[in-house]
Amino acid sequence: MATTRIPRRRGRRKSDGPNPTDVHVGSRVRLRRNMMGLSQEKLGEALGLTFQQVQKYERGANRIGASRLHELSRIMDVPVQFFFDTTDPVRAAPLGGFAESAQEAFDSDPLRRRDTVELVEAYFEIGSATVRRRLFDLAKALAADAEGPSDRS
Repeated sequence: MATTRIPRRRGRRKSDGPNPTDVHVGSRVRLRRNMMGLSQEKLGEALGLTFQQVQKYERGANRIGASRLHELSRIMDVPVQFFFDTTDPVRAAPLGGFAESAQEAFDSDPLRRRDTVELVEAYFEIGSATVRRRLFDLAKALAADAEGPSDRS
C-alpha cells in the first residue's frame, strides 16, 4: 500500500503570527495616514479597498504587495522606502533641497514641532481607546471654537 503525501501549503501557517516586516510596514502606513489626517475609510477609497483591508494592512495581518505599496507611496506622497525605514519621521533630520532652508521647513511644518511630537506621544500613551476618543473629540471641538468669532479683546 503506497501512502500519498499531502502537499504542504507554502507560506505561513495560521498559527504563526504576522511577519515582523509586514507589521513594521503596516505601522508606517498607519503613521503616515495619521500624519496626513486620513481615515482608514478615506485611504481605502483612494486605493479601491474597504477600510477593513486597510486595517489588516496596518496590523500586518495581510501582506502589502509591491504594486500596492507603490500606489500607497504615490497616494501618501512618500518614497516606498519610507515604509521600511526605521527613522522617526517627526524627528528625522531634513533631507535638504533647494526650496527652503531647514529652519523654514521646520517652522512651517507643525508635525515637526516639539509640542506636536509630545502631544502625539502623550495621546498614544493613553491606554483607554474611549479616553483617547474623548480627548480627540475635545481637541476637535476646541479647534472649531478657535475658528469661530473671537471673544478675546
